[in-house]
Amino acid sequence: MSLLSTARGVDATGLGSRLRRSVDRNAGFLLVAPGLFLFAGFMFFPLSFLLYLSLFEGGVVAAITGGTVWVGLANYVGTVTSPGFWGSMVYTMGFVTSSVVLKVALALVVALALNHQRVRGKRLLRSVVILPMGLPVIFSVSIWNKIFSPARFGLANKLWLAAGGEQAISWFTNSTLLFVTYNVTEVWLAYPFLVIIVVSALQDVSTELHDAARVDGAGFLQRFWHVTLPSIKRPVMFGSILTAAASFQQFLIPFVFTNGRSGRTGETILLYGYREALNANQYGEGASIMILAILVIGLFMWLAVRKGDLTEGVAEA
Repeated sequence: MSLLSTARGVDATGLGSRLRRSVDRNAGFLLVAPGLFLFAGFMFFPLSFLLYLSLFEGGVVAAITGGTVWVGLANYVGTVTSPGFWGSMVYTMGFVTSSVVLKVALALVVALALNHQRVRGKRLLRSVVILPMGLPVIFSVSIWNKIFSPARFGLANKLWLAAGGEQAISWFTNSTLLFVTYNVTEVWLAYPFLVIIVVSALQDVSTELHDAARVDGAGFLQRFWHVTLPSIKRPVMFGSILTAAASFQQFLIPFVFTNGRSGRTGETILLYGYREALNANQYGEGASIMILAILVIGLFMWLAVRKGDLTEGVAEA
């Protein structure tokens, strides 16, 4: 009996030890698993339903009641052969490119100013700079919508008339002017995110390298180009990729600015898909547009991360 009890005790101890080691190895996964499963449910179910809709044809009632008609890949063929789809895609790509360039340029200027040794009150200024992040997005977009009001009392038009313009501009009826309003509003909304990244990256730039470059006679622009920029390149690229993906998915700005005002002018790809589904009652085609947009965003993110060497060192960690 004594030997049997001892064997059982050893076995229980070994089982408990293995169990503890298993829990220790998987502790991180066990902690995030509930949130991960909820996130997966909220992500995969809508995506699955969107893919399902893209293979069928029918309006809103049919989509809800299940009375849709199977058409296979016909919606995708109709989408990729539609001039409207490619027009909105090109418009979106132009918007993404220009807005990212403007956001990065503004963020670099602001971050360098906030990080300069002669600037006083850095903490207060940084709080002011990131203020747009603390405001509801719909509030900010609505304010900019009123700033670009086509009436003479709109702030943009008042500035235009004060600068010598002959008459008020109708900002929302021309695709080029809409492009300008989209960029201004998007830069206002997103530049604080890049400022935070750049300011953090600037803290790690070697002062010794700057001092050595200064001794060699390098001016401010030379030091920025040859010392500062290479040191902060990876964080800036990372932030640029994230904000580019966010700009590609921008829906609220064009929706608020153009809703009921400009017909189908100035449509980004998501707004184009939304209007095809709800306004034209073509849910299958709208769903196919959204699926293609998701694929484009995914491909862009993958290529940007791979070509930008942002995964370097991850495997070794």
